[in-house]
Amino acid sequence: MKIAEIFYSVQGEGMLAGTPSVFVRTSGCNLRCTWCDTPYTSWTPEGAAMSVADIVAEVRRHPASHVVVTGGEPMIQPAIVELTHALHHASLHITIETAGTVWAPVVCDLMSISPKLANSTPLQREAGRWAAVHERLRQQPDIVRRLMAGYGYQLKFVIAAPADMEEVERLIDCVYADRSRVALMPEGTDAATLSERGRWLVEICKERGYRFSPRLHVMLWGNRRGV
Repeated sequence: MKIAEIFYSVQGEGMLAGTPSVFVRTSGCNLRCTWCDTPYTSWTPEGAAMSVADIVAEVRRHPASHVVVTGGEPMIQPAIVELTHALHHASLHITIETAGTVWAPVVCDLMSISPKLANSTPLQREAGRWAAVHERLRQQPDIVRRLMAGYGYQLKFVIAAPADMEEVERLIDCVYADRSRVALMPEGTDAATLSERGRWLVEICKERGYRFSPRLHVMLWGNRRGV
């Protein structure tokens, strides 16, 4: 598998925010979000090939019971099923962070599904050359429903403006999601932007019964790798 980085930190987002976790960040993605905060796994994927055995050995060097397999898009990795089985056999709690566009028979304890909204479409970036492909792939409700049915799940949406909520609610109705498992997270890669957007977003969560998700790693360390 092509791995961009493996590091030990705390989960910054969603239901398990604050949980000490080892992150296995795969490299390669089938989407090109305009605001992607890990472009080294999508727009310009980088990393080194690692065997499943070497990945698990590196994970086990850290004193954590939780592992997060993220990306990029981990579900497109050819060895993702083998990796999740190996992590499960190591008695680790497994979260997979995915956009919900691909299904594979993985093993995991929390399927963290982040369907991409229209605010992600790269209409201008790189002269818009990825826009059509991204727009066609970014939401796959049938895949989302299948992942929700097969695993403990959370749905996590990146919100840039209040108007994004119309699209969020259409998708939630389409996939029959439990609102208590839906987390709304402000878009931004710096603490000031997250704070400003978070103030109005938390009011939407209070009004409509959604979870508010912070981005703890950005608030604590900024937009840095390996944290």
